[in-house]
Amino acid sequence: MIDHKESDICQQDISINETAVNKPWYYNLKYLLTGIIFGIIFVKAEVISWFRIQEMFRLQSFHMYGIIGSAVLVGMISVWLIKKMNVKTIHGEPITLSAKKFNKGQIYGGLIFGFGWAITGACPGPLFAQIGTGALAVSITLLSAVAGTWIYGYLRDKLPH
Repeated sequence: MIDHKESDICQQDISINETAVNKPWYYNLKYLLTGIIFGIIFVKAEVISWFRIQEMFRLQSFHMYGIIGSAVLVGMISVWLIKKMNVKTIHGEPITLSAKKFNKGQIYGGLIFGFGWAITGACPGPLFAQIGTGALAVSITLLSAVAGTWIYGYLRDKLPH
């Protein structure tokens, strides 16, 4: 059960995924391991390859479209199953999926994201895997992504949502 104080924090920070369960720091090591394995899969599947990303944006290859399309399909089926079977978290908390209101800013944000992805050859997900493979120039992209996130956080209250 969420107490009053935590409920206020969730509403203030625009997050409804907070949990009252506190675990020790080493409890999160499983997520680090999962991320490392996921990064290795990204490298082996060439998802982080700058050349594959450029092929996608030049409409020269189906490789990336197939991977992205598969991920969307798996996500759709997963959300449907979560709703249909009333799946709970591993801590027994209900999973709630709230409806999102369309905003034209989503189109602008998507375009900016897509242009950045096309120019840099990287989206935020595989940045760390690219750096891990030795593509240290991607560090500039990572710093830019962090700076963009910070700027958004700074301006969030002034932006239309």
